[in-house]
Amino acid sequence: MSSPTVGVHSTNPTTMPAEHARLPVWNAENWFYEDFEVGHKIRSLRRTISEGESMQFNALVTDMHPYVADEIFATTEGQFGRRLVAGAFVFSAGLGLVATNCINAFSYGYDKLRFIKPTFIGDTIYTIRTNMEKRPKYKELGLIRASYEVFKGEGELVLYCEHLQTVKYRNAADFEGQARDSGQTEKTAEK
Repeated sequence: MSSPTVGVHSTNPTTMPAEHARLPVWNAENWFYEDFEVGHKIRSLRRTISEGESMQFNALVTDMHPYVADEIFATTEGQFGRRLVAGAFVFSAGLGLVATNCINAFSYGYDKLRFIKPTFIGDTIYTIRTNMEKRPKYKELGLIRASYEVFKGEGELVLYCEHLQTVKYRNAADFEGQARDSGQTEKTAEK
């Protein structure tokens, strides 16, 4: 990236004191499509998944499957001999570890989500994000594909997925005529 972008931009909200609104926002970037570099990697901090947060997630999404919520079942009848962390939580926490608040990017979806190995209460996870590809998509937005690999312990892969994001161009004129959908929405492109 040619110039620093992390924390440079602020949304400048009018609902707080002006001197606060002018401060750069932590973990916020103003990257544009042109700033994303294919092959760029980042690694998150590590994070241990506790029983309390695992059960809180289960309750929040009403996932009371015996493998994630029933200690007796998990230890006496379950295939792994202990309770699992719900895959949806591993996905959410893993992606959250490398999430940035880029105000020019919008989640488009996820591909190839796979739960490679089980994650258990007490496991420590971290994530590596790799920018895989980018291409013009719409008149004002390009498409970025990044892989997310969530590891536990000292490098055991437990989850893989690819995140698709649409990202604003800094200068849309540079991509005129290159966009696959030429400014159409998905619904009009499907017709």
